[in-house]
Amino acid sequence: MALQAASRDDPALAGASLLTVADARRAWAARFRECGIESPELDARILISHALGLDHAALAAAASRPLSPTEQQTVAALAHRRMAREPVARIVGTKEFWSLTLRVNAATLVPRPETETVVEAALEDIDRGGARSRPLRIADLGTGSGAILLALLSELPEACGIGTDLSTAALAVACDNAARLGHSGAHFIACDMTAALRGPFDLIVSNPPYIASADIAGLAPEVRDFDPRPALDGGPDGLAFYRAIAAAAPALLAPGGALVVEVGAGQAQSVAALFAAAGLAPAVPRHDLSGVPRALRVARGS
Repeated sequence: MALQAASRDDPALAGASLLTVADARRAWAARFRECGIESPELDARILISHALGLDHAALAAAASRPLSPTEQQTVAALAHRRMAREPVARIVGTKEFWSLTLRVNAATLVPRPETETVVEAALEDIDRGGARSRPLRIADLGTGSGAILLALLSELPEACGIGTDLSTAALAVACDNAARLGHSGAHFIACDMTAALRGPFDLIVSNPPYIASADIAGLAPEVRDFDPRPALDGGPDGLAFYRAIAAAAPALLAPGGALVVEVGAGQAQSVAALFAAAGLAPAVPRHDLSGVPRALRVARGS
């Protein structure tokens, strides 16, 4: 009875009784579900694992262990942040992307699974041109945490890359991620997209801001309230940064080079038209796992 009552209010208040790890997982998952959080069981597991300093296997092994009052309070503090719609990745400070564990903070977007579609499309283009072991020069525009660039470097052993971002706080995170992952070929520079770059690049990638300014208020609270607005706001029609990239890309791409950008739902045709007008050749976009055209590849002729 004590646990059932606590699960409707605050599972940490059951601290005087023997609240086990498994009890806490169930109770907080129920609270998250009541709040309309999409993945309540997963979020509860991750937050409790983080609070206790246990990996997935150790957490399962500790299922019947009672939590101390201090541990319950620690879990509760993290859980209440999640109920305020703070993303789990921001609470724990890391996010997995392309099997890489990346640090994130308030200055960076949390890398999304759909952005891996950009990595897939870029690697597909690289594979068409030859071996992945050849030396390649890559630019990642608006790099944030460095997610796309570092994912590509993990697959391309002889490549080097430059990530740009206006936010020096975001670039500090990207530099830290590159150092922790051992990618000495990654370099970062503070500038507006392409402003400080000099080509040629074999590959340019970007997940630019692409939300129309007026649409930001209607985004999920995890995005609207916690992602940095400059990383979301793509101007009145969401296309401002694509125009800037289209204007600069022809002079930066090597002959035969490719550009791969992430696009929002319903934007692929408009973005393709911008690049075509700049003299580049758009291909059929690659769809993400939800069936949304997500990664648009454009090429410069030889």
